[in-house]
Amino acid sequence: MNKIRLVLGIEYDGSHFSGWQWQTRHRNVQQVLEQALSKVANHPVTVQCAGRTDAGVHALEQVVHFDVTAKRDLHAWMCGGNSNLPDDVRITWVKEAIDDFHARYSAIARFYRYIILNRPIKSALLRNQVTWCHTHLNELTMHQAAQYLIGKHDFSSFRAQGCQSKSPCRAMYFIDVYRQEDKVIIDISANAFLHHMVRNIAGVLIDIGSGKQTVEWTKELLEIKNRKLGGLTAPPDGLYLGAVFYPEHYGITKHKIFNKLPVNAQRYT
Repeated sequence: MNKIRLVLGIEYDGSHFSGWQWQTRHRNVQQVLEQALSKVANHPVTVQCAGRTDAGVHALEQVVHFDVTAKRDLHAWMCGGNSNLPDDVRITWVKEAIDDFHARYSAIARFYRYIILNRPIKSALLRNQVTWCHTHLNELTMHQAAQYLIGKHDFSSFRAQGCQSKSPCRAMYFIDVYRQEDKVIIDISANAFLHHMVRNIAGVLIDIGSGKQTVEWTKELLEIKNRKLGGLTAPPDGLYLGAVFYPEHYGITKHKIFNKLPVNAQRYT
């Protein structure tokens, strides 16, 4: 039978997952999604995602594709999949893939959001959805420091020591830091990210915002290319995969945040 390729948008609360990727002894997002879709397809389903997330990291919109022989309408895939998913994962849209679409390799930009609750007292309600910092943060100096990271750089100082990527170079398209009442938010987009890259950047910016380091520290770290001098890795709780951007011919609706991408973004991929 002929296979068709379907594309999903999914959101999940990563608080009680060991991450995206299959792990035999630990609960993971890939496993529960494949099990749910396999029930709808009535045959085993394997999914490919745009970007794997670590334990405790959330997704506002992860993009996934999978191949099936089963014929179902799109509404059935979404409703049937959701009826078999746990409450902390939801399929938000489904469509048929166009041409050679691949959730990971067709992507030309990813967007992450990091949320810091900046107040003296922890939140009882958001304890797993934000990173708490009781020290007052200056979001203006954090934003200023973050601008040194824009462009194509060697991000060795911002990658996990165990990162398996062949190259430490990435193209940073934009990074904005701003405050919404008692939350400081970091919006960040690049062609791709190294392991723990966003959390390491957040850790550096938190130290700058609290006055422990100068605004120029981000520039110095880029030049040093040494992770051991790069500060603490921020916790996963406040990190969200926000959206994934694809070339327009694939027909994947792009998040409005990607209007901020430079016109030459695709040349970095």
